Amino acid sequence: MAEIRDVIPAFELFQPTSVANALGLLDKYGQDAWVLAGGQDSFDWLKDRIKRPKVVVDLGAIEELKGIRSVGDGLEIGATTSLTEVARHSTVKQRYRVLAQAAENVASPLIRNQGTLGGNLSQDSRCWYYRAGWPCFRAGGDLCYADSPTGMNREHAILEASGCMTVNPSDTAPALLVLDAKLVLRSRHGERVINAEDYFVGPVTDVRRLNSLQPNELLTAIRIPPTWAGAQFYFEKVRDRQVWDFALVNVAAAMRFSGRTIQHVQLAVNGVAARPLRLRVAEAALQGKGRTEQAAEAAAQIAVQGAMPLQHNGYKVTLMRNLIKRAVRGGAEATWAS
Repeated sequence: MAEIRDVIPAFELFQPTSVANALGLLDKYGQDAWVLAGGQDSFDWLKDRIKRPKVVVDLGAIEELKGIRSVGDGLEIGATTSLTEVARHSTVKQRYRVLAQAAENVASPLIRNQGTLGGNLSQDSRCWYYRAGWPCFRAGGDLCYADSPTGMNREHAILEASGCMTVNPSDTAPALLVLDAKLVLRSRHGERVINAEDYFVGPVTDVRRLNSLQPNELLTAIRIPPTWAGAQFYFEKVRDRQVWDFALVNVAAAMRFSGRTIQHVQLAVNGVAARPLRLRVAEAALQGKGRTEQAAEAAAQIAVQGAMPLQHNGYKVTLMRNLIKRAVRGGAEATWAS
């Protein structure tokens, strides 16, 4: 077990006031640089001395990375916009409520005031073996300690696991997946815009990363198209404690109806794999069906096919199945378009 200390290792701090200056620093220092947004995840790493960057690039003074703006008929949210602002913004609440609900379910009010949307999407694994400095697959070793006979794996993956059993910890990620959001990544060499789903990677792609951000890139904005504006949404997060805790499983849904028939539906879950998952096969099973218990049960059973729980996390299969059923059925948490 790594020794935990309170004194953060020395580093050189830069506080650029523009994206261009920040990108110049990342280009210059490469993997020696650490990007600081809200700092909720970063200070844990630094305080515990597991990460020892030579340079920290603080994005807090870059105004162009903050705020929520109308772009065409959709929205663009700066990557360092606080989770509190996302949760309270009138347009987000009225047109894309699933994202407001997801942001409001992150941690606690104080953490949401400081934490950012981009940071919530980009935070690293919460696996205690990895974060405590054990030489696991994700840290460059040759073993997943969670997937061992004596492993503590109650919060680990049940789907898409390959070697590393960590899960993605973001609450806002599944909401952005069902909204068909796009993420803007910038480097000194240009800009690339990718689907939110493609931002996240699992261990088959790269066991050492949870996202596709390169060392010389910044996530600068999240774009939400008008496609699902005003749809019926559902978000639910199950956690051990109602404040602060990360999700054991969370679910997001967006639906449109023709009468009582499901015309279009998008479902996503997180907390069950190293990346948030769109449930496309379950979505296809619901297309054209009525909002019935039978349809909800069938979609839920399809969604958990292939699950391979570990010794202590088999409950996640049942939990995921039940959350999907609740999302399809709707209820007090569901929001109908006005």
